[in-house]
Amino acid sequence: MLIARSTQEAHLYMDLHACVCGAEGFEREHRLEERDGVLVAVYEGPCPKCGRTRSYEFRLADELPPAPPAFGGAEPSRIIDPGEFLWISDQVATDTGLRLLHTPPTEQREQRVGSAFALAAVEEVLKFLPEGADRVPEELFTSERGREVYRKNPRRFERAELLDNLARKRRVLESIDRFSPPPGA
Repeated sequence: MLIARSTQEAHLYMDLHACVCGAEGFEREHRLEERDGVLVAVYEGPCPKCGRTRSYEFRLADELPPAPPAFGGAEPSRIIDPGEFLWISDQVATDTGLRLLHTPPTEQREQRVGSAFALAAVEEVLKFLPEGADRVPEELFTSERGREVYRKNPRRFERAELLDNLARKRRVLESIDRFSPPPGA
C-alpha cells in the first residue's frame, strides 16, 4: 500500500498518475478507514474522459503531517521520486512566474501559493540527498517521468544546483511578501 506523509503528498501523487486512458486529474471523494489499527485515506472518483472509477488508498504516515505547502517531514517521500518533485516545481514555478510578470507588484499576493508550492517541491528533492553526497543518486529515480528529468540534466540534482534553485524560489516569495503583503500587515 502507498504511504503518504500528508494529504498534500497524496493529492500530488494522484495528480502525477494519469488514468489508463491518459486523462489527468479527476474529481475525487475522500474517506478515512481504519484497517487493523491503521488509518487509510481512500480517494475515489470517475475519470472525466473514460468514466472508469479511479481509486487510490494511502496508509497515513505515523508522524504528524506538516502544514501545507510542505509535503512531509524530514524523511524523503516513498511514493514520489526526486525527479517528479523537480518536474512539478518547474511546472508550477513557470506558470506562477508568467502570472507574476503580468500582475502589478501590489496585486501579486494571489500568486504566493504557487510560489510556495514550487519551493516546497524543491525542498523535497533535497531530502533525497544522502548525508555528505554532492548529488541525488540515480537509483532513487523510480518513475519514468523522474528518470527522464534526471537524464535531461543530471546536474540539476547536484547539491549546489538545488540550493541555488531553492534560494531563487525564496527570493520570489520574499519579493511577493515585500510588494504585496497580506491584508492587515
